[in-house]
Amino acid sequence: MTEKRPDPNGRVLVVAGSDSGGGAGIQADIKAIMATGGYAMTAITAITVQDTTGVHDVHPVPLNTVRGQMAVCLKDIGADAIKTGMLATADLVELVAETLDERARDVPRIVDPVMVATSGDRLIDERAVDALMSLLIPGTALLTPNAPEAEVLSGKSVDGVNGQRRAAEALLNRGAKGVLVKGGHIPGRVITDVLQTEHGEWLLESERIVTTSTHGTGCTLASAIASLIAQGQPIDAAVEQARDYLHGAIQHAKGFGSGHGPVDHGWTLQTDVER
Repeated sequence: MTEKRPDPNGRVLVVAGSDSGGGAGIQADIKAIMATGGYAMTAITAITVQDTTGVHDVHPVPLNTVRGQMAVCLKDIGADAIKTGMLATADLVELVAETLDERARDVPRIVDPVMVATSGDRLIDERAVDALMSLLIPGTALLTPNAPEAEVLSGKSVDGVNGQRRAAEALLNRGAKGVLVKGGHIPGRVITDVLQTEHGEWLLESERIVTTSTHGTGCTLASAIASLIAQGQPIDAAVEQARDYLHGAIQHAKGFGSGHGPVDHGWTLQTDVER
């Protein structure tokens, strides 16, 4: 008798760069997806020489290799969500968009428009921003810019909730189905994230944690959201749960490194005694 296999779900293909320090990029993506119950596959777009103090060098992966990684994962395992991160050049954005249109057109995309690292290092060129706007943002299930990224993408000033709302509206008008404009870069005791979709708006608040352990928070949040969407959660619930997960990861950070340290991606896997 043939054993009945469970219906697959929770499969996330991440297309992003690698962080040798383990706090951001593909490494953070894998950890966050696993910690929130999903299954991570990867298409690595660049290898960075990186630690908590900054990005010291970047080595792009050949475009055909990026395409190949995506193609074999999608053909063999399939995906319930796609998450994109560091896409540094217009040629890479074009390739990723073309491959997804060919092989995963109906799979929800969570696009994290990684432009600048926490250390301040620029990670994407101007032509790539234009390609992102024209090729990846239209039709994306959720776009997750921080305030500076939202300003670049929308052309709106983002210095508070009203600016976040205007930027989200502008990006919805550019074709995104959902936009989460994060408020971590906006000063204040309380961080407010603005989520807008075709179906409504949510203002999500949390107390700011005073810490230097914030490396990879954007990657971590977007991947946790992608994992939860891949498991069948609606966008608003996925965003809320992913924010709670990230908040705990920041709280439990171990203080590694001499710069912007990583969060503790595995805090949900620890026992109550260890916590």
